[in-house]
Amino acid sequence: MNLKNIALIFIGGAFAFSCNQQNESAKSTDSGSQKTLFPKGEKVVSDNFTGDVWLEMIIRDDSTLYTAMGNVTFEPGARTNWHLHPGGQILMVTEGLGWYQERGKPKREMRKGEVVTCQPNVEHWHGASADQSVTHMAMSINTQHGGAVWGEPVTDEEFLK
Repeated sequence: MNLKNIALIFIGGAFAFSCNQQNESAKSTDSGSQKTLFPKGEKVVSDNFTGDVWLEMIIRDDSTLYTAMGNVTFEPGARTNWHLHPGGQILMVTEGLGWYQERGKPKREMRKGEVVTCQPNVEHWHGASADQSVTHMAMSINTQHGGAVWGEPVTDEEFLK
């Protein structure tokens, strides 16, 4: 099964899940005119992030499918530390503009509708752009190989480069 098929199955499952939820679970955006698929969640308090980050876990570590998934919102300038996932990670951008960078490679933009695959054991960081927020679904896959391995913070110089 290729990545495109996996993404389509994932999106279909997320849609089906959301259709079974009560209407109260859809929250208004700041403008009040649109609904988000999942709640913003709780503010993350962790040394592994810079800036304001919010997390709503959708799937806690599933011991049958070896997957965990969360809806993550980064306020402008917010980002992860350098880190890697032994089993890999998939990021599906649902709102805004963000950045993603693998160690030793140029930073790239992530826009609404894009899917970014983080290969197993490849050190990277991701988050919002300097002046716009970003929301993405973060799917950790093959979690039987272990959780995220966290490194040092991304410096302002690295972030803005």
